[in-house]
Amino acid sequence: MSAIHIEETYPQPVGVVWRALTDPEVMPRWTATGAGGRPIGMSTTVGTEFQLVAKPKPGWDGVVNCVVLEAAEPSVFRFSWKENGGGDLTEVAYRLEPTAEGGTRLVYDHTGFTGVGGFFMARLLGHVRRTMLRVGLPPVLADLA
Repeated sequence: MSAIHIEETYPQPVGVVWRALTDPEVMPRWTATGAGGRPIGMSTTVGTEFQLVAKPKPGWDGVVNCVVLEAAEPSVFRFSWKENGGGDLTEVAYRLEPTAEGGTRLVYDHTGFTGVGGFFMARLLGHVRRTMLRVGLPPVLADLA
């Protein structure tokens, strides 16, 4: 099985990072550096079904179907991920913890990719997600703080 694992540290407190990762109004500001997924119907209530909708690309309609599996503000947000056109049912988890300096350590895991197709999908999505978390998210966090 293939997976994406990213660890980042931000100078902003956990509550600010939580908001950026879970507020449907804020998310498009940092996801724009990747595929630009904007959440439709998202909340942090367990069981909520929502979609991430991005600009379609050849071979992909731009829609990801998700279900909130766990939400423990401000430390864990976990949801399922299934592309509209098929593919593996995978899982995304954001885990946040405060640093001694008052910032936030984020651990991002996207797991459940299988087979050769899953390997390549994890590599592609990993690159996109790294860009979002390293390039897109920091200025949004600075603006929110």
